[in-house]
Amino acid sequence: MEQPNQQSELYAARTHIYPRSVSGRFRRLKWAVVILAYGVYFLLPWLRWERDFGDNQAVLFDLVGRKFYLFDLVVHPQDIFWLAGLLMIAAYLLFFVTGLAGRVFCGYFCFQTLWTDVYIFIERLVQGERPARIRLAKQSWNAHKALKIGLTHLLWLVMAFITGLTFVLYWGDAPRLVVDFFTGQAPFAAYATTMFLTTTTYVMAGVAREQVCTYMCPYARFQAVMFDADTLIVSYHETRGEGGKGRAKLGGQLKTRAQRHAAGVGDCIDCGYCVQVCPTGIDIRNGLQIQCISCALCIDACDNIMDSLGWERGLIGYSSQRVEDGGKKARLLRPKVIGYAAILVLAVGLLGWSVSNQAPFDFVVAQVRQPIYTQLSDGRIQNSYEIKVNNKTDKTLTLRFTAQGLPAGAELDLGRFSEVSLHPEQRLRLAAKVRVMPTRFDGQSHPFDVVAVPEDASGLSPVPHPSVFYVPER
Repeated sequence: MEQPNQQSELYAARTHIYPRSVSGRFRRLKWAVVILAYGVYFLLPWLRWERDFGDNQAVLFDLVGRKFYLFDLVVHPQDIFWLAGLLMIAAYLLFFVTGLAGRVFCGYFCFQTLWTDVYIFIERLVQGERPARIRLAKQSWNAHKALKIGLTHLLWLVMAFITGLTFVLYWGDAPRLVVDFFTGQAPFAAYATTMFLTTTTYVMAGVAREQVCTYMCPYARFQAVMFDADTLIVSYHETRGEGGKGRAKLGGQLKTRAQRHAAGVGDCIDCGYCVQVCPTGIDIRNGLQIQCISCALCIDACDNIMDSLGWERGLIGYSSQRVEDGGKKARLLRPKVIGYAAILVLAVGLLGWSVSNQAPFDFVVAQVRQPIYTQLSDGRIQNSYEIKVNNKTDKTLTLRFTAQGLPAGAELDLGRFSEVSLHPEQRLRLAAKVRVMPTRFDGQSHPFDVVAVPEDASGLSPVPHPSVFYVPER
């Protein structure tokens, strides 16, 4: 058998997409989300927040000081479980929204979508509308093409650099860090992080674009398990659009709806506007596809065409598989969605309760086991402990420590300290000794509490921490 001269291509070459601009309610909603998201991301590091202690920045992730400042909330390493709660809330919120309305997160709130929208806007601003960009891409290289392509990529890089630098500003005092950055005095991590995010933002939003959503993002793959017959999706009304003989362009005896219906032709005039505005380049008329991010721009495009023709909207719109199959109304409240909502409400409630009931200070008592006990010359048994105290408030905190649960005469000794004063957000490590006469015990180990008692009429309640006192075995 003869071998073919050419091997068949396993992968198709990428077809570059030039999205066309569109106006409409969903496009306006997308721009509103972009403005809100960019406003929060780029301006938040510059928002000042007066504090009695710490930098006056509203949101600051202080890795050196091991504290995260979120307005009036200070998150310490001991509160890391809040992050687990926040991630759980984000996951179930995503499941809940996807179960209701498909990939609306992708279409409106995903960072890839938000930055790609702006990059396409920059490209359109420099190179023109879709036909002009296609012509520019096809023409031979000359000074005019080099200028426009070069300016586009330069603006993309500037946008990427601002994005990377802004992220770094969340990890230090923004005004001071900017000055240090441009005078060469910032930490190496600041330059490395900015360079990394500049590169990835430029590649993802400027070069790769729809490739990220189609091939890199795992969400497109596992979303199917969260879809059901009642999930709202962007859908083409095939019966109305195709009629009995398919879709046809306007012209001849197919200009009015009456003429088209008489000829068995549907309302779709095959203008291609819905395909041209799609950021991933799909044809929604071919049904739901993995590349669809539910941005609904095709709905705006089709509605504009229907408005210009004086026909009713809805040829492309939000629908569900149940409606498409049987014309029944989609059920929004169903067991899966109610389950997601219940877990989401519970997680938000628990996290809110935990944050609102954050302890003003915490401490840990660890026994020093080398040796586990010591017999003093007066016959008393001594155990040694290490007490770690963390003042989580922005005020000076004075604490006195006592031992509760041991026989009368037990002594807790902090050396030369009778009480300890901690500055705002200060951590201390204390050496403590507990001494008790052994004749007052039965057995070898005896549980008791080390109690931290706030002084200075602070109004704070004493906090106990369990520990164990050991005596020699009789």
